[in-house]
Amino acid sequence: MASPSAFSRLNLLLPKPSLFAANFRRTQFHFFPTLSSRTISSSSSSSSSSSSSLTCSSYSNSSMKELQNPTPKRDNHFVVLGIETSCDDTAAAVVRSNGEILSQVVSSQADLLTKYGGVAPKMAEEAHSQVIDQVVQEALDNAYMTEKDLTAVAVTIGPGLSLCLRVLPWNAQQFFLHYAVGVQKARQIAGSFKLPIIGIHHMEAHALVARLTEKDLQFPFIALLISGGHNLLILARDLGQYVQLGTTIDDAIGEAYDKTAKWLGLDLRRSGGPAIEELAKEGNAKSVSFSVPMKQHKDCNFSYAGLKTQVRLAIESKKIDANIPISSASKEDRLARADIAAAFQRIAVLHLEERCERAIQWALKMEPSIRHLIISGGVASNHYVRSRLDMVVKKNGLQLVCPPPRLCTDNGVMVAWTGIEHFRMGRYDPPPPAEEPENFVYDLRPRWPLGEEYAEGRSDARSIRRARLHPSLTSIIQASSQQ
Repeated sequence: MASPSAFSRLNLLLPKPSLFAANFRRTQFHFFPTLSSRTISSSSSSSSSSSSSLTCSSYSNSSMKELQNPTPKRDNHFVVLGIETSCDDTAAAVVRSNGEILSQVVSSQADLLTKYGGVAPKMAEEAHSQVIDQVVQEALDNAYMTEKDLTAVAVTIGPGLSLCLRVLPWNAQQFFLHYAVGVQKARQIAGSFKLPIIGIHHMEAHALVARLTEKDLQFPFIALLISGGHNLLILARDLGQYVQLGTTIDDAIGEAYDKTAKWLGLDLRRSGGPAIEELAKEGNAKSVSFSVPMKQHKDCNFSYAGLKTQVRLAIESKKIDANIPISSASKEDRLARADIAAAFQRIAVLHLEERCERAIQWALKMEPSIRHLIISGGVASNHYVRSRLDMVVKKNGLQLVCPPPRLCTDNGVMVAWTGIEHFRMGRYDPPPPAEEPENFVYDLRPRWPLGEEYAEGRSDARSIRRARLHPSLTSIIQASSQQ
């Protein structure tokens, strides 16, 4: 008998009449508003109600196109569809259990990010709704499969960005809409074709995708997960068994990159990280003095709110006008912006280096056999970040593992692969009903820790435990195994 996945594992902590009975709660709100569906293609864009275009890019295994008989064989390999809609990208992928990526499709909301200077929850939700059907269908088409060829469906159900967790209830509702678009689609497919469904922790997926690209990567290992909404240092002891060494106490590094890029008048269509990294090459990193965050705190937690304030004040002191794009700036103005970009990047990454150094020492005390540190998440695509952390890791006798950039940013492959890992362990839920009542809302988890806090890593700035809405994934799996 299959053990319940993240959709229902939480309910093992409470009495429940049936496997799925606690997965839904009746609500007076309708979390799935009717939106007109518009199609997209991998080579063209379509307009949303805000006149922003959505660019859809896809990847597929070229060798698959050469197959005479594209129908997969039902041997010891199984196939999982992964769906990701947790933030501003709509993604789907089809992956075999042997790690072969059959297809990957990502619909980006880069133009919306540029227009609003970051994630606009309502606009992002509407964009997901407009493209989800096309993205999933293209992933299946590129894999030369239909829903009948799938073994299971995996979908992200949490956690959420800190941006979405600090806003008013109306905007908090939009967080659920982001996930609900993907979850609704996943459950629709699983219910219609009687497929098992696997609820995925977003940050676990970022960590485990490295095991797809590095076949010899074994537990235990350390992972640094860095993105627009999260900074997370974990010790991965085994699948589903994680110790949280450090986390974000306010703003994540990706948020700091995006805001700095916006204030410097940079092009945000590729997000703030690449824009800052490119401009920083022209600047002097020591020409502007910024303080390293949390120097006095001997833990592994992260804080970028103070650094953001330092950057904003430096920009104001140099009278830099963000309304003047970098492409139109004078030579002197451009140099001033480049110096700030370089100084910011140096300190932002130095904060990562110091935290990783301490985390390695803590982790080796618990698991002396550790040989690898993984960095993943959108910011892990930054070459400067990789090069600096590689030095830290090598100094401590470990090896740095970085998934390719297209698997660092949010994608369906990481969701499908994490689903495969748990499916092998029997952690999945049975097919949902083919038709579900409209007045039910799914068990989504905006605050969902990946692991239990390491005792020495508890923050003086806030209690992670008090901030929770759900038990950690690790505690849920441990409870499940004891049933």
